[in-house]
Amino acid sequence: MFLVRPRRPLIAATVLGGTAFLAHRAGRRSAAAKLSESSQEARLSRLEAGEVAEPQGEALVQRLRDLSELRDSGVLTDDEFAAAKQKLLAA
Repeated sequence: MFLVRPRRPLIAATVLGGTAFLAHRAGRRSAAAKLSESSQEARLSRLEAGEVAEPQGEALVQRLRDLSELRDSGVLTDDEFAAAKQKLLAA
């Protein structure tokens, strides 16, 4: 009598399911990153266009935070950040 090695369908299913899960999660992260970049670009274009007339109080603080986030994410250089900040403070 010869010995038949038992198959392991659960291992194959687990590997396939895990791979699909990781691929889906990576796709969602990529989509979120693209959305984040486009929203940052939209915020930057609004700031550059000067759509805000005389921001005051909390609005000024929020604009400065937005500029800081853009600088921290690499969208703005330090020089661009300083120029935009001066423009906001001068308004």
